[in-house]
Amino acid sequence: MRFLFFALLFFLGQVLFAQQDSIPPQKETDSLKIAEKDSLLIQQMDSIKVAKKGPPKTKQKDSSSQVDPEKRSRFIRMEKKIVEADSVSIADYKIISYARDTTILDTTLTIYKEYKYNYIREDDFELMPFANMGQPYNELGKTFSKGSYYPRMGATAKHARYFEVEDVDYYNVATPMTELMFKTSMEQGQFLDAMLTFNTSKRFNASLAFNGFRSLGKYRYEQARSGNFRTTFNYITQNGRYAVRGHIAAQELEGQENGGLLNRNQFEGDLPDFQDRSKIDVRYTNANNRVLGKRYFFDQRYKLVNHKKDSTDTNPTTLTIGHEFTYETKLYDFEQSAQNDAFGDDPYEVPIVDRARLKTMFNKGSVEFSNRTLGKLTGSASLYNYNYYFNRIIITEEGTIQNKLDGQEIAIGGAYSKRIGPLSLYGDLNYTVVGDLTGNILNAGVRYQLNKNNAVFGGIHMSSRMPDFNYLLYQSDYRNYNWQNSDTFEKQQVQSIKAGFDSKLFGRLEAEFSAIDNYTYFMSTATQEQIDNAQETAFVKPFQESSTINHLRAKYTKEFKWRKWALANTILYQEVTQDNQVLNLPQLLTRNSLYFSSDVFKKAMYIQTGVTFKYFTSYNMNAYNPLLGEFYIQNNEELGGYPLLDFFINAKVRQTRIYLKAEHLNSMFSEPNYYSAPNYPYRDFVIRFGLVWNFFS
Repeated sequence: MRFLFFALLFFLGQVLFAQQDSIPPQKETDSLKIAEKDSLLIQQMDSIKVAKKGPPKTKQKDSSSQVDPEKRSRFIRMEKKIVEADSVSIADYKIISYARDTTILDTTLTIYKEYKYNYIREDDFELMPFANMGQPYNELGKTFSKGSYYPRMGATAKHARYFEVEDVDYYNVATPMTELMFKTSMEQGQFLDAMLTFNTSKRFNASLAFNGFRSLGKYRYEQARSGNFRTTFNYITQNGRYAVRGHIAAQELEGQENGGLLNRNQFEGDLPDFQDRSKIDVRYTNANNRVLGKRYFFDQRYKLVNHKKDSTDTNPTTLTIGHEFTYETKLYDFEQSAQNDAFGDDPYEVPIVDRARLKTMFNKGSVEFSNRTLGKLTGSASLYNYNYYFNRIIITEEGTIQNKLDGQEIAIGGAYSKRIGPLSLYGDLNYTVVGDLTGNILNAGVRYQLNKNNAVFGGIHMSSRMPDFNYLLYQSDYRNYNWQNSDTFEKQQVQSIKAGFDSKLFGRLEAEFSAIDNYTYFMSTATQEQIDNAQETAFVKPFQESSTINHLRAKYTKEFKWRKWALANTILYQEVTQDNQVLNLPQLLTRNSLYFSSDVFKKAMYIQTGVTFKYFTSYNMNAYNPLLGEFYIQNNEELGGYPLLDFFINAKVRQTRIYLKAEHLNSMFSEPNYYSAPNYPYRDFVIRFGLVWNFFS
């Protein structure tokens, strides 16, 4: 957290002394500056002409020759710089993703900005947040065609706001730009996401960012806090042949864990004594978990060949070599000051101190050939070193549990993309030649633009890899949480096919069908008596499903507009076919926003106000395990089937977007049966305020 002090000092200094609250306006050429310079020339030339009226003492040259050519060229260059400086627009503020996709900074106010104004700063349509900010998100929808090629450490429920390599953006800006996001939390805390980026020249950019929050929460012992520091740079040489970029990330996400409600009647009974949620009893009051990570990323490319037909050729023939390097250390902690029956009755040691560590290093070399006719073709070879470990070896009656999994993966790969008129093709492949964690991954897709308003697309995905490390090896001071499955678990196989239609008139419809073999999951083997005694989490273990699971999802998105009114709709339908109940998802999920937009105060402010309705059908919602930081399968009760109604008023003044929301409005008059996971209630009615503010120097 030492980064917080320096980051706040840095950003406050920028706000107070260096920044303005608007983009530098576009002006005509500064006539005053040019006039001042030109007046000197005019006076000099005019004085020469006046001198000619009298008897000349010496032979005079033509007046135009009296202007120093060097001065004249300097004045022309100054005038050119003035015109360039005054032509800055929002299009000059670019955001470059890890995949090198470039977007323009967007300071507009839309309903989709409203959907992303949350803790993870992403659309959480397919997620169900817990009561407090910074806590886990339960999954309402699932996509199997996306994911990492290599297994991750685990504790996925604690990684909602952990910045992976693919989540870090790079910038190219005309002037220094700062973005501040502020939002009130649930109780005694705030959320701040601050970023500053600047170009020292047209070719070098740097950025600093800090994401931090603290929220006490409404229930006892559920305080959450985090700090995510990132700094990036990117540079390209003047001839454009060499380009390099990189970032450093230091992240910490920490939270108290209370195990959920001890007595549900205190919540569901709607008794006046328990309207103050801090009076409700929770299962334990002495547990904490934490994710801590540090990463160094470096990516460089050099063009060996850069053949252009002429200066206007935007798609030259190039041959580029590249190198990508990532080194990351990460740990996951679970600590409890005393034993609790919720995790077992006979621990090895007390207090409980569990710590899993993972160190990874990734090197990738690539060669890329690009041609207007042939398209873009890339070949690569990569080396992935990993060391997942604990600090002891455990010997049990069933056998010995090793303290680490380490090794290396060597893979070769390729990628291809080509655009032929309205047809776009892309594909990528990785195949592991040495290593036990991964097998292969293949992605291929096509998009055809029927006309400017309609397009169709499709794709396939195939992958094979081992599950995350905490499924394969885990150690804990609680006896039940010790296992090693690295020799018995098999690679999870996924085959997916998708297709869709994207239309400005009819909306966007996309469907995906996935077949999953060796699906890996956590599940409790507790008996009903043990569940009644609040010991369900003490018997959670990893399993693999031997039969094939089929998952179908269809998602439709469309916004209808009429004058100043709009209705934004998102609907997700899911169907799961399986022999055993190990993949639980709601069949129907919908979100509908009816809102009004208009300029007010003589167009000094733009507002959007309306209501958002979200609903998902009841299903066997996954339960949460704080010791693992994971969700696990439960088939004892169905939850869901209740609406979530939010009222919002958003406004935009220049580059500032202001957000005011009354969340879960219907909880004031509905029955308290709303849960984010078994024993974890969803948040009650709360009013929250915040803003997103862009500064431009």
